[in-house]
Amino acid sequence: MSVMDRYLYPRMDSARILSMILWPISIMMILQRSIILAVNGARTDDFTTVYQASLHFLNRQPVYAENYATVDPHYLYPPSGTLLMAPLAYLDPTHARWTFIAASVVVLIICAYLLVRMFDLPLDSWVLPGVLFFMFSTETVANTLIFTNFNAFVLLGMIAFLMLMRSRNDYWAGFFIAMTLAVKPVLAPLLLLPLLQLRWKVFVTGLGIPILLNLAAWPLIVDSRSFLDRTVPYLSETRDYYNSSIAGNGAYFGVADWLIILLRIAFVLMAIFSLWFLYKYYSDNDELLWLATSSGVLMATLWLVSSLGQGYYSMLLFPMLMTVFRSGSVMRNWPAWLAVYGCMTFDVFGSKRWEPFGRYLEYNRVTLGWSLLMIVVFCVLLFRWLDIRKLDDDAASPTAEAPALS
Repeated sequence: MSVMDRYLYPRMDSARILSMILWPISIMMILQRSIILAVNGARTDDFTTVYQASLHFLNRQPVYAENYATVDPHYLYPPSGTLLMAPLAYLDPTHARWTFIAASVVVLIICAYLLVRMFDLPLDSWVLPGVLFFMFSTETVANTLIFTNFNAFVLLGMIAFLMLMRSRNDYWAGFFIAMTLAVKPVLAPLLLLPLLQLRWKVFVTGLGIPILLNLAAWPLIVDSRSFLDRTVPYLSETRDYYNSSIAGNGAYFGVADWLIILLRIAFVLMAIFSLWFLYKYYSDNDELLWLATSSGVLMATLWLVSSLGQGYYSMLLFPMLMTVFRSGSVMRNWPAWLAVYGCMTFDVFGSKRWEPFGRYLEYNRVTLGWSLLMIVVFCVLLFRWLDIRKLDDDAASPTAEAPALS
């Protein structure tokens, strides 16, 4: 190569090219999602109910007096969550919402950084902007910001919990999951992970802090008893709108009860096998892979078989998705990423030309995505188990027939 060619055709490695492409696109996507879409808002507004409840709490007015017969977003946080969210009401509604959006964006960026750190990937590579690009391109992140929901903080608590579990900081691991349980107890199934390892220190803070916060908030809420009498029973009901669980989806489409029960049992059994296999073969050999994959299995199973599963919960699958960079991952196949597309895509399938088909896809894509993901994980681990059994059988069988006696 001549001296002139060096200037005409400067060399650049692939990793640097990817970083150069992903950083500006990711930054602009973050700005568009937060400053434009989130500030614009949508018909679904999760923040106003939280703000109003906080305002009622500070003014000593009933907090749990909503009409649950409507399809509007309802305030469902426990008294501990009311206590923690109350400072929002010191601001006016608009600035409180903008502050919450800004905090959520910062938290999501921190989550991307921690995910890269957790999987020991270089921070100066294309991976960090790639993770940010993927996260902010999904429906789960976009609608968390647009609806102004607490999910970003739940994801931060989940990632911190997994990282601290791995580093054996049990009290702090319990603290971070406790702060999410106090507001939204969606991560409660993850307590199975320290239970399997008999790490009781996690439960001291993990359960102790929410209990103490509820005890502190209980006398401060004028209708705290209504949380048990009205809100808790409502949470156990299966609603047929904005609900991607098997029961919610089945209620909307009129699926027979026996089939709904059968499907729920099937996914619970798949989860039990998957969790058993992951614990038996990975908890000692690759704890990070065990923690991240098991957390995804627990979360997806919860959303499918419980009374309520909403699409934007899917961001809690991010740790499991990151295992694709690790040998042994269940995410190294195309059906797994087809499932991720189903439960995380921001695409809309409403069709004017094929209206029934488009409506079916739009209302089922999250449920189908979670279901396919669970089936993929189950099948991958089942085939590995069968291979291991075959290997053990081959090792136990004689390699050759014994010589005949003369």
